[in-house]
Amino acid sequence: MKTLKDFNFKDIKAIIRVDFNVPLDENFNVTDANRIEAAKPTIDKILADGGSVILMSHLGRPKGKEDQYSLRHIVAKVSEVLGVKVQFASDCRGEIAKKAAKNLKPGEVLLLENLRFYKEEEAGDENFAKELASLGDIYVNDAFGTAHRAHASTTIIAKFFPNQKCFGMLLAKEIDSLNRVLNNSVKPVTAVLGGSKVSSKITVIENILDKVDHMIIGGGMTFTFVKALGGKIGNSICEDDKQDLALEILRLAKEKNVQIHIPVDVVAADAFSNDANTQIVDVREIPEGWQGLDAGPKSLANFRKVIMESKTILWNGPLGVFELGNFAKGTIELGNDIAESTANGAFSLVGGGDSVAAVKQFGLEDKMSYVSTGGGAMLEMLEGQTLPGIAAILN
Repeated sequence: MKTLKDFNFKDIKAIIRVDFNVPLDENFNVTDANRIEAAKPTIDKILADGGSVILMSHLGRPKGKEDQYSLRHIVAKVSEVLGVKVQFASDCRGEIAKKAAKNLKPGEVLLLENLRFYKEEEAGDENFAKELASLGDIYVNDAFGTAHRAHASTTIIAKFFPNQKCFGMLLAKEIDSLNRVLNNSVKPVTAVLGGSKVSSKITVIENILDKVDHMIIGGGMTFTFVKALGGKIGNSICEDDKQDLALEILRLAKEKNVQIHIPVDVVAADAFSNDANTQIVDVREIPEGWQGLDAGPKSLANFRKVIMESKTILWNGPLGVFELGNFAKGTIELGNDIAESTANGAFSLVGGGDSVAAVKQFGLEDKMSYVSTGGGAMLEMLEGQTLPGIAAILN
């Protein structure tokens, strides 16, 4: 696996695919610079070697050239994070891009305009990829969040750099962290899978059953399992057509000697609202008109025991509706337990939009071994897929 460490970038122009798809407020100020900060170590190394950097990214889902999605809005923030005045090319192809790239001197950084202003980017157009490739001497992919897309800038471009391509530090760390969970883990290994639907996690479950010792199931998924086992779930969310699948997962887990842990009690509410009346009930005896919105205290005590004995922990999905403060306790307690286990020497990987949002919201980000930057990309890797953006560098 070729990484930045395999190259010296002196007098070299590196064209880097970054993921600067950052949130902006109504005045086009960046409200969360995490993705820009995550790319900084890669850019710093190239500049320190005496190279120059051409950054390419998408922003949002523009339909053609729309100013609200222009990357010019983030130039000031990128400059601030990197500590270097970033130049901007008002196009990512054609004479404007060529001239800006040609004039770039060692130590300088150029940001190209939004790649998705051209439909050729998402179409994986070879000529568009070739145009992008002509701007740099070496291709670096540091965008894990888009590595599962076979777009021109994430995958196709790599073929124009048969020997001059590598992973950036962020993408290399993502791959390494996932490998530590899936292929080189220290046992016991525990996967915590939350969220609302079994259907969205089924391929993940199937792929990791051979790799884990414990699986904690939480969130809305719980009730499909409980109902399949004959429990009464009241008005709780449930995929009725996935009950057989839930039973099959339990059967497979037993066959593979994987212990499945499902909540035994829940915080039930009489409405999907932060102001609803609540009661703690047995997960199999939720009254009609009530719905489970968070894991209960007995469940959290059971889960804590498993987490504290684990040496490798994967967390994908919350235990309850943490966006509503009164139903966030389960997710917060689980996060604190994983943080404590990590402090005791376990390796913890958090990934998937909601669990990443939760660790950030509750100030737990720095207490995890690694927090993934790519939701969809990480899910596909957990499903056992080879991501096109990663394969393109390895080939």
